Amino acid sequence: MPVLAADYFQSYSVVGLLAVIGVLFVAVAFGAGRLLRPVVPTPEKLLTYECGVDPVGEGWAHTQVRYYVYAFLYVIFAVDSIFLFPWATVFAAPGYGATTLVEMFIFLGFLAVGLLYAWKKGVLEWT
Repeated sequence: MPVLAADYFQSYSVVGLLAVIGVLFVAVAFGAGRLLRPVVPTPEKLLTYECGVDPVGEGWAHTQVRYYVYAFLYVIFAVDSIFLFPWATVFAAPGYGATTLVEMFIFLGFLAVGLLYAWKKGVLEWT
Protein backbone atom coordinates (compact mmCIF):
# COMPACT_ATOMS: atom_id res chain seq x y z
CA MET A 1 0.00 0.00 0.00
CA PRO A 2 1.74 3.21 -1.10
CA VAL A 3 2.12 6.07 1.32
CA LEU A 4 0.51 9.19 0.00
CA ALA A 5 2.31 12.52 0.26
CA ALA A 6 -0.72 14.06 1.99
CA ASP A 7 -0.57 11.47 4.79
CA TYR A 8 3.16 11.96 5.09
CA PHE A 9 2.96 15.74 5.44
CA GLN A 10 -0.12 15.59 7.67
CA SER A 11 1.99 14.17 10.51
CA TYR A 12 4.45 17.04 10.10
CA SER A 13 1.60 19.57 10.08
CA VAL A 14 0.51 18.31 13.50
CA VAL A 15 4.04 18.87 14.84
CA GLY A 16 4.17 22.32 13.21
CA LEU A 17 0.77 23.28 14.65
CA LEU A 18 1.90 22.17 18.11
CA ALA A 19 5.09 24.26 17.77
CA VAL A 20 3.07 27.33 16.72
CA ILE A 21 0.70 26.87 19.67
CA GLY A 22 3.67 26.56 22.02
CA VAL A 23 5.30 29.75 20.69
CA LEU A 24 1.99 31.61 20.93
CA PHE A 25 1.48 30.41 24.50
CA VAL A 26 4.89 31.71 25.55
CA ALA A 27 4.37 35.02 23.69
CA VAL A 28 0.97 35.56 25.34
CA ALA A 29 2.40 34.75 28.78
CA PHE A 30 5.28 37.21 28.35
CA GLY A 31 2.96 39.87 26.93
CA ALA A 32 0.50 39.49 29.81
CA GLY A 33 3.33 39.72 32.29
CA ARG A 34 4.59 42.91 30.67
CA LEU A 35 1.13 44.49 30.65
CA LEU A 36 0.11 43.49 34.18
CA ARG A 37 3.27 44.17 36.15
CA PRO A 38 3.69 47.44 38.04
CA VAL A 39 6.45 49.71 36.74
CA VAL A 40 7.69 52.07 39.43
CA PRO A 41 11.42 52.71 38.91
CA THR A 42 13.25 54.16 41.89
CA PRO A 43 16.98 54.78 42.34
CA GLU A 44 17.16 51.89 44.82
CA LYS A 45 15.61 49.49 42.33
CA LEU A 46 18.12 50.48 39.66
CA LEU A 47 21.13 49.61 41.87
CA THR A 48 23.01 46.38 41.40
CA TYR A 49 21.87 43.85 43.98
CA GLU A 50 24.48 41.58 45.53
CA CYS A 51 23.36 39.45 48.49
CA GLY A 52 21.68 42.33 50.29
CA VAL A 53 24.89 44.38 50.45
CA ASP A 54 25.14 47.78 48.79
CA PRO A 55 27.67 47.71 45.97
CA VAL A 56 30.97 49.42 46.78
CA GLY A 57 33.87 49.91 44.39
CA GLU A 58 34.23 48.47 40.93
CA GLY A 59 32.05 45.79 39.43
CA TRP A 60 35.02 43.64 38.43
CA ALA A 61 36.15 40.88 40.76
CA HIS A 62 39.08 38.55 40.24
CA THR A 63 38.36 34.86 40.56
CA GLN A 64 41.21 32.53 41.22
CA VAL A 65 41.90 29.83 38.67
CA ARG A 66 42.11 27.05 41.24
CA TYR A 67 38.32 27.00 41.61
CA TYR A 68 38.01 26.16 37.93
CA VAL A 69 40.75 23.54 38.18
CA TYR A 70 38.95 21.77 41.02
CA ALA A 71 35.68 21.91 39.09
CA PHE A 72 37.42 20.49 36.03
CA LEU A 73 38.97 17.67 38.06
CA TYR A 74 35.55 16.91 39.56
CA VAL A 75 34.01 16.66 36.09
CA ILE A 76 36.78 14.32 34.96
CA PHE A 77 36.25 11.95 37.87
CA ALA A 78 32.45 12.17 37.59
CA VAL A 79 32.77 11.04 33.97
CA ASP A 80 35.10 8.29 35.18
CA SER A 81 32.46 7.03 37.59
CA ILE A 82 29.85 7.12 34.82
CA PHE A 83 32.07 4.84 32.73
CA LEU A 84 32.69 2.46 35.62
CA PHE A 85 29.04 1.41 36.04
CA PRO A 86 28.53 0.03 32.51
CA TRP A 87 31.96 -1.58 32.71
CA ALA A 88 30.89 -3.44 35.85
CA THR A 89 27.83 -4.85 34.10
CA VAL A 90 29.79 -5.96 31.03
CA PHE A 91 32.55 -7.39 33.22
CA ALA A 92 30.00 -9.68 34.86
CA ALA A 93 28.84 -11.05 31.49
CA PRO A 94 30.44 -14.34 30.43
CA GLY A 95 33.23 -14.09 27.89
CA TYR A 96 34.11 -10.42 28.44
CA GLY A 97 36.08 -10.61 31.70
CA ALA A 98 39.74 -10.32 30.68
CA THR A 99 39.21 -7.91 27.79
CA THR A 100 37.08 -5.46 29.74
CA LEU A 101 39.43 -5.67 32.71
CA VAL A 102 42.43 -4.69 30.56
CA GLU A 103 40.48 -1.88 28.86
CA MET A 104 39.34 -0.44 32.19
CA PHE A 105 42.84 -0.53 33.65
CA ILE A 106 44.11 1.34 30.58
CA PHE A 107 41.34 3.92 31.05
CA LEU A 108 42.05 4.27 34.77
CA GLY A 109 45.78 4.49 33.96
CA PHE A 110 45.18 7.51 31.74
CA LEU A 111 43.21 9.17 34.53
CA ALA A 112 45.89 8.34 37.07
CA VAL A 113 48.59 9.84 34.85
CA GLY A 114 46.51 13.02 34.52
CA LEU A 115 45.99 13.21 38.29
CA LEU A 116 49.70 12.58 38.91
CA TYR A 117 50.56 15.36 36.43
CA ALA A 118 48.20 17.78 38.21
CA TRP A 119 49.69 16.81 41.57
CA LYS A 120 53.28 17.26 40.35
CA LYS A 121 52.44 20.69 38.88
CA GLY A 122 51.10 21.75 42.31
CA VAL A 123 47.59 22.34 41.01
CA LEU A 124 46.01 20.44 43.90
CA GLU A 125 47.60 22.68 46.56
CA TRP A 126 45.01 24.90 48.22
CA THR A 127 47.09 27.89 49.29
